[in-house]
Amino acid sequence: MFRLTEKRIKAGTIQVLFLVVALMSVSGVSAQPMASPAAGGKVDSSVLQGEWLRPDGGYLIVIRAAAADGRLDAMYFNPDPLPFSRALAAQDGPTLRVFFELRAGGYAGSTYDLRYDPATDRLYGIYYQAVARQSFEVFFTRKQAGGGQ
Repeated sequence: MFRLTEKRIKAGTIQVLFLVVALMSVSGVSAQPMASPAAGGKVDSSVLQGEWLRPDGGYLIVIRAAAADGRLDAMYFNPDPLPFSRALAAQDGPTLRVFFELRAGGYAGSTYDLRYDPATDRLYGIYYQAVARQSFEVFFTRKQAGGGQ
C-alpha cells in the first residue's frame, strides 16, 4: 500500500513540474536568468548610465559605467546602498536587457530581469524577491538631474 501511494506522489510531482515548465514556456518566463553576452559580443549599454527610480517604492539603481562586454558598474539603494553581486547588460535581438542580482542586506539572491524601452526611456520587467519567493512586474524611470523625473 505504501509503495502505491509513493508512486502516486512521484507521478503527481512530475505532472506538476511538467505543468509549471509548460506554463513558463507559454508565458515567456525564463527559468534561468539572462546569460552573459556571447564572447566577443559588443553591447552598447552606455544608454543605461544614470539613476533609475522605481516609483512604487523609491528604490534606486545607479549605473555609473557600462563596459562593452556587458558588465555594469551599478549600485542599488533601498534607501541604503547595497552592492549588486552581478550587474550585466546584453543585446537580445533588438532589445537591450539588464540583469541585476543582490546577495547583501537580506536579499539573498533577489534579482531584476529588465528590458530597456528607448521609446519611453524606461527599464521594465520582473523583480524576483528570493526570500519571499515572489515575482513582481516593475519598472524604473530615469531620474533627471536636479531630483525631478
